[in-house]
This record gives sequence, structure tokens and C-alpha cells, in this order.
Amino acid sequence: MNMVLFGLVAIGLYITVAIRASTSPAAAHDGYTLRSATGLLALLALLAHAATLYPLTVTGHGVNLGIFAAASLVAWLVAGVAVLATARRPRGSLSVVILPFAAVVVALSLVFSHPHLVVHASPGIALHIALSLIAYALFAIAALQALYYAFAEHRLKAHHPVMGFLPPLTVMERTMFQLTGIAFVLLSVGLAVGALYIEDIRGQHLAHKIVFSLLAWLTFAVLLAGRYWRRWRGRQAVKYIIVGFVLLALGFFGSKIALELILQRA
Repeated sequence: MNMVLFGLVAIGLYITVAIRASTSPAAAHDGYTLRSATGLLALLALLAHAATLYPLTVTGHGVNLGIFAAASLVAWLVAGVAVLATARRPRGSLSVVILPFAAVVVALSLVFSHPHLVVHASPGIALHIALSLIAYALFAIAALQALYYAFAEHRLKAHHPVMGFLPPLTVMERTMFQLTGIAFVLLSVGLAVGALYIEDIRGQHLAHKIVFSLLAWLTFAVLLAGRYWRRWRGRQAVKYIIVGFVLLALGFFGSKIALELILQRA
């Protein structure tokens, strides 16, 4: 019952913060800080979400990383990064999309439950999971920034005004590459650590995940190399970031959907 209560509180607060960030004149242009009323509500939403996550993922039999629990964990990480990023460089644009999405994921995790237990995970596996999830969260925000960039550039070329809560193109472009660079390093280390614990690719149902993860890694590697040596700019970066994120999502959630929801296997 407590998990449901905290989940409902998190949903309500996430939606409230998103509405305030999109409708308040101050938040629309300057975002919000953690000391503002909107920022405090965002922190409370993250705490309520965390209180929902703990009993959902940490059980008496092991760590539950079923598809809905994993999605809720990723959504919490993405929301947390978005709130902290807004506090560092106040912009309300991230919250407008990310927090309602997090609210939907929390709702799904409360309604559906498909446990997938990782019993007695070794420190290496735990490190691999943590690095991969954080990298995924950063890539998700980079992909959102890429979509914002493409939308804003299209509006400007059509001589239409851009929505007020979006930052300048140069800021979005810089943010895309910064997030992608950090996430790429974390993903690289996470994949290297995970490779040490591969025993049976088929038995561990890892083939699908490995293929798509490596394709995503190569996509981001090409993007960062192009940025460094050929000075690739926004529009080209948008394509690579979106493709890379989709490949990563297919590798992470695609295998979970196939195994847990379609094949009914843990």
C-alpha cells in the first residue's frame, strides 16, 4: 500500500512540475532552481519515486529487474538527471517532456508486475548494471535534446517562432555532445565490465542485447569521431544520436519484451 501511495504522489508531483515548467513565464524562459517552489516539488517527486522503486526492485529473494521495474528505474534516473541539469543551467524544457513520461512509467510499474530476479549479483555485475543504466539515462536526455534541436531548427527555417521554453540552438547542440560524450564513456566501461561475466551467450539470452549494444556503441563512436575530426554540427548529430538511442533501446528493452512479455521467460 505504501508503494502505491508513494507512486501516486510521484505521479501527481511530476505532472505538477511539468505544468509549472511549461506555463509559468519565469520557468518557460529561465527554468527553475532547486530552491524555487517548482524545484522543491521536483525533488519531492524524485523522493516519492525512489520510495516506490525500493520495494519494487529490492526484494527478499533478490533484485527485481523485470521490464516494468527496470523501466521505472531508468525513468527515475532520467528524471533525476533532468532536474539536476535544470538546476545547474536553468531550463524548463527538459521537465516538460521527461517528467510526464516518468509519471506514465510509474503508473505502469504500479499496475503491471513481471518480476525478473537477479539473485546475489556480484560486484562486477552490479557495476555493469549501474553504469549501463546511467549511460542509458544520459543517452535518453541527449536524444530528447536532439529532437528539440530538430524541431527548433525546422521552425526557424520556416520563419515560425520557436516555443519559449526551448534554449538556443547552440546550447542544445553543446548539451547533446556533452551528454553523449559522458554517456559513451560510461557505456564503454559498462560493456567492458559486462563482457568479463559472459559465460554462455545463448543460455544467458545475451545475443540480441550484445548485437544491438555494439551497434549503438559504434554509432556513437562514429558521431564523436566525426565531431572531433570533421566538426560535425547539429543536424548530422541529431541523426546519429536518435539512431544510436533506438539501437540501445532495442538492445535493452527489446530483449526484455521478447523474453518476459512474449515468451514468458525470466
